Amino acid sequence: MPSSWIPALCLGAWLLLLLLPRLARAEGAVPIPVTCFTRGLDIRKEKADVLCPGGCSLEEFSVFGNIVYASVSSICGAAVHRGVIGTSGGPVRVYSLPGRENYSSVEANGIQSQMLSRWSASFAVTKGKSSTQEATGRAVSTAHPPSGKRLKKTPEKKTGNKDCKADIAFLIDGSFNIGQRRFNLQKNFVGKVALMLGIGTEGPHVGLVQASEHPKIEFYLKNFTSAKDVLFAIKEVGFRGGNSNTGKALKHTAQKFFTADTGVRKGIPKVVVVFIDGWPSDDIEEAGIVAREFGVNVFIVSVAKPIPEELGMVQDVAFVDKAVCRNNGFFSYHMPNWFGTTKYVKPLVQKLCTHEQMMCSKTCYNSVNIAFLIDGSSSVGDSNFRLMLEFVSNIAKTFEISDIGAKIAAVQFTYDQRTEFSFTDYNTKENVLAVLANIRYMSGGTATGDAISFTVRNVFGPIRDSPNKNFLVIVTDGQSYDDVRGPAAAAHDAGITIFSVGVAWAPLDDLKDMASKPKESHAFFTREFTGLEPIVSDVIRGICRDFLESQQ
Repeated sequence: MPSSWIPALCLGAWLLLLLLPRLARAEGAVPIPVTCFTRGLDIRKEKADVLCPGGCSLEEFSVFGNIVYASVSSICGAAVHRGVIGTSGGPVRVYSLPGRENYSSVEANGIQSQMLSRWSASFAVTKGKSSTQEATGRAVSTAHPPSGKRLKKTPEKKTGNKDCKADIAFLIDGSFNIGQRRFNLQKNFVGKVALMLGIGTEGPHVGLVQASEHPKIEFYLKNFTSAKDVLFAIKEVGFRGGNSNTGKALKHTAQKFFTADTGVRKGIPKVVVVFIDGWPSDDIEEAGIVAREFGVNVFIVSVAKPIPEELGMVQDVAFVDKAVCRNNGFFSYHMPNWFGTTKYVKPLVQKLCTHEQMMCSKTCYNSVNIAFLIDGSSSVGDSNFRLMLEFVSNIAKTFEISDIGAKIAAVQFTYDQRTEFSFTDYNTKENVLAVLANIRYMSGGTATGDAISFTVRNVFGPIRDSPNKNFLVIVTDGQSYDDVRGPAAAAHDAGITIFSVGVAWAPLDDLKDMASKPKESHAFFTREFTGLEPIVSDVIRGICRDFLESQQ
């Protein structure tokens, strides 16, 4: 929409809302009882008086826009958002309006409305005509004689297919490669897949992104939790055209689509189903790497593969193998064309619901156990000990700590050992960081070998059956009074990868003896405690590198 139109549209909307109350007084219709969930598209009149019930939960309202609302919005939710009624309900007048682009997201009166890029119809609301009817929690009868028809029951939110929990982004091809006709056939296919998935509050959630010259997120996971609403939304998506910059769109989706604010759920597999008609115009390999780093399982549905005469125009003929989560055949899917695609729906849905195959859901950020073995000997000193704790905290806060994600533990050692907290003690990042910051400095001698054995036995031992990969980060400033080679070898044999970080007088030979192979990428040294900070990123990268290699 040209930016020059925006002031005119805003002025028009305000003038309309100034006139609506006068128009409302011109008619005296008896309000029609509605439910908390009745949407604008359910009222098939240009003007209608409705009676909203009281007691509706604000969290259950689906509202898209501000002042002018998409017709998929709850009428009563829009009325509360607009300030026309309160939570006790009341009469509302509804005016049907044309569709528009870019419904904005605004918080008002306890309701956060949502953004929507485009919808075919809209409505506005004003205060309705007062009535003797009571705004109760259920629809009440009108003054009209009974027609013999039953009143509609309040629709219940469907839980969906609980055996197919996944957060899925459909990344559709909106380029000139596909064209308008095949674009519509593609939307029909996506709609059939969405319908068979069993979308619901406790089942799959889906969103849609269109790839063209520039990617556009059409709707997010949180926007719709029923198949009917998703089908409406897919139908309303318009063809954009341009180059098929699929790599750009996939990278954008991995980085921007799957966030807590947009509806992603903790512990649920993140999936992108990429539709490519022909071949992408840009590099898709890097986007695939980014998606894997973000824990996104990439499926490629290719249609009409390039024929031999067209291969010269393809940037990378192996683009499918390089973009998918794993090049094992499971994540790639081919259809010869967009005609007669119904038979391909069920096999694709079965793949999307096979959670045990979603190998890319596990990342170095959410599937590791990291124990920190911290030197508390007298040579460190209290101020430098604080710098060591800061170093540990900066590593820990990078990871997705939760009851189903990354786990953190800490042990302080001198001649003795003290478990500050174990892997099962704290399941949130905030708690872990708070406890790390308050660890008391012990002071004493240095027995690193005994400390490694203690940690393997008492910290890693209780979680030996954990599916996460185990890491031990040792931070020390001096030479150990005991042997470190034997205990470190035992830790390696137990499947624990060791990073050794030495400061000041820590011998390089000890650091290398403790570190996992290759030694040069697992052992670090700095002369000053202030030099620990640059090593943070090296350790994090090392953990992620080792994790990815272990998944191959």
